[in-house]
Amino acid sequence: MALISKKKVPYPINSDLRGYLVKYQREVPLSIHYSDLLRFSNAISLYDPKGNDTLWISVFYDPGDTAEIFQALKTIYAHLKVDGDLSILKHLSVDRVDLCTYGNTRPFRIRIVNQINDNFDYFYIKHADASRVYGLELEDIFSPNQVSYMTNGASLVEEHIAGIPGDVFIKTHLSDPYLNPIRLCKEFVKFNERCFVRLLGDMHSSNFVVDITPDFEEIYYRFRAIDFDQQSYEGKKTVYMPQYFKQNNVIVELGMRYMTTESVRQYQMEERSQIATRMRIEKSRATDIMDVMADDTISTSEYVNLLRRNLARHYQYQAFMECQTMGQIVRTSLRLLSAH
Repeated sequence: MALISKKKVPYPINSDLRGYLVKYQREVPLSIHYSDLLRFSNAISLYDPKGNDTLWISVFYDPGDTAEIFQALKTIYAHLKVDGDLSILKHLSVDRVDLCTYGNTRPFRIRIVNQINDNFDYFYIKHADASRVYGLELEDIFSPNQVSYMTNGASLVEEHIAGIPGDVFIKTHLSDPYLNPIRLCKEFVKFNERCFVRLLGDMHSSNFVVDITPDFEEIYYRFRAIDFDQQSYEGKKTVYMPQYFKQNNVIVELGMRYMTTESVRQYQMEERSQIATRMRIEKSRATDIMDVMADDTISTSEYVNLLRRNLARHYQYQAFMECQTMGQIVRTSLRLLSAH
């Protein structure tokens, strides 16, 4: 069973990581920051359609400040979605600003509505923790999913990642008569392998979504991480393997019923091969981010020592014992893709 040992310590973005973000145009000017959004004057609890408390609150600002704040939020959305084309602003309105009241990060979620067709979208503004930035960047490089995010100073802006929350999917979709359990379990194996190779932790069912794509004959699934707070922080290797979280047990048990050891191994090898291909395609950017991460401190020496021992034993590869930082451990894990 995978357990998070204690509350994660946040690490600031250092000058080298900031330089990387500037080089790859992730660092953009923002007219409003996370700290500004904390200055709300009132709030109400937010309930889901069934009347359950979501543990989010909708916040409100002084009337004299609201128009300026909402204009700044719409401008951020334009930078996030259409490369700063402000012509779309006249069609957009800020419907709601919510604050998450549980967990470590306390993100703000902004609901944007297109007034032409009433379509809505979300984005998030969070405190910019270096671990989270590394997690987003590694996701964009090494996974089949593109992620859009921006930084400025101590603020981080993330796009909304669409999909059915993992815990909701488990409750409502596993009994669907049209469920394809083999395809679902195959994608979970590949997701598990991706997380382990790039050391993204804490992927229990509340921290990923399931994206369902119907085809003319089949249904396709993809597991997508939505929380990157635990990128390369913990020392226990099981924290980086979604299969060991009890919240995911029902999917693991489904896999044990429908898949053989040989097929699981095949899917693991497929995913590792695909990560290696992405690494070659994005060689310059992958090298740059790993060079920055290798010199950065994003965890404790205790956790670094524990994880390098665990991985040296797991892979029977003593090069892990030479690693002094979490970034060096990730780089060694990635190098294994081409070494074997």
